[in-house]
Amino acid sequence: MDAKEIGRKVIVELMGAEFLAAKDKTRNDFNAVIQEYAEEVCFGRVWSRDGIDRKLRSILNVAMLTALNRPAQLRSHLEGALTNGCTVEELREILLQAAVYCGLPAAIDAFRVAEEVLRARKLLD
Repeated sequence: MDAKEIGRKVIVELMGAEFLAAKDKTRNDFNAVIQEYAEEVCFGRVWSRDGIDRKLRSILNVAMLTALNRPAQLRSHLEGALTNGCTVEELREILLQAAVYCGLPAAIDAFRVAEEVLRARKLLD
């Protein structure tokens, strides 16, 4: 299997087949290059490496995406974090930690996104 095939497999494992199918529907001549880059490099070469497990990779991504205030990507990676074994309590603590080091506005936005994801999964009332 080449890195792109590995990447697509990892995406399905992290986000589900529906996520990949929806992503594929948005592919066009303009954005295909960035989608292929993400599949090959991000998921096929980095997410598939040994060294740290997927849960820790998810924790890092949630923290970094909070710091960068990237809610769309954060939403996807919160889903992945839950799939990779992060608990609601762990996600709350990650976002609280980010508030101290990344700033309250970024953390407040991240908490809002996390609440939406958790409610959709029926993990929060």
